[in-house]
Amino acid sequence: MTSFLRSLTADQQVSLLFVLLFGCLTLASATLLGLSMRERQPNEARAPGQGLRLKDYQGLLRTSWLMALVFWMGWAAGPGVATALFAMVSFFVLREFISLSPTRRGDHRSLLLAFFIVLPLQYLLVWTERFDLFTVFIPVYAFLAIPTASALGNDPQHFLARNAKLQWGIMVCVYGMSHVPALLLLDFPSAPGRSAFLVFFLVLVVQTAMLVQHIVSQYRGKAVAPAISASFNWYGWGAGVLVGGVLGAALAGFTPFKPLPAMAMAMVASASGSFGHLVMKAIKRDRGVTHWGSAGRSTTGASGLLDRVDALCFAAPVFFHSVRWNFNV
Repeated sequence: MTSFLRSLTADQQVSLLFVLLFGCLTLASATLLGLSMRERQPNEARAPGQGLRLKDYQGLLRTSWLMALVFWMGWAAGPGVATALFAMVSFFVLREFISLSPTRRGDHRSLLLAFFIVLPLQYLLVWTERFDLFTVFIPVYAFLAIPTASALGNDPQHFLARNAKLQWGIMVCVYGMSHVPALLLLDFPSAPGRSAFLVFFLVLVVQTAMLVQHIVSQYRGKAVAPAISASFNWYGWGAGVLVGGVLGAALAGFTPFKPLPAMAMAMVASASGSFGHLVMKAIKRDRGVTHWGSAGRSTTGASGLLDRVDALCFAAPVFFHSVRWNFNV
């Protein structure tokens, strides 16, 4: 199987992945349609909470279609368009994050700086492949500029808390997400044209690890932080990381990696994504909501786009820098 995949051209491999991805999403859509029609039957016995679970699955599927289309459009149109599309995703998820953080009139300058200067500049640095600068632009320069702009607003009330929330949102929603299109621009001399597969690799292993963790945690283990997440325990976390690593090794034929390095990279991404998801859940519990967006409703209409990509925002920078350091690209 691995030799067959490597015998295909890079474009043929990407096309095969999209056929499989859209086929799975179509099958899932048909299944949910059947369940929805069954739910509407008046004489059908319903389990408690079945309707709410069905709505959650529908929201997850809508977001999955949206992200799949973003990936497809980015691949078809080239790295420049992919970078612009992910910049739009960052804009929406940052908007969702800020919607749960009370702002004051003195924050207007820093908000404008975050949305219309920091975010575009970060993705411009990605597009121009200035990797050394884009990795420090937000942690260094933006972290100094944001509180300066806020101080010029002449509002000292809750100054530290307000700026910490905005800086945290930029770090997760812009800095973390910007590493996803940066993967498309890595150049592997020994495997030209295969950097596009790194995005598929990252998304598939992280989302699979999260799914396995959620399922295993329902049947085995005790919650480590029950006030934050009832679905996070060490049994589920270990199972998710292990399955993510095995999947990474199985996908090695699509990537520039050999099976063992691919397994190691997948386990690193799965572990960091799982911990990131736990951190974002803690923030939601602090704000008293279950979904990102005002009053628990998403500003994008996708039941919280940030809910679907929070693990990716944490896993992407760890994965990106691990690849660069270990493979010197």
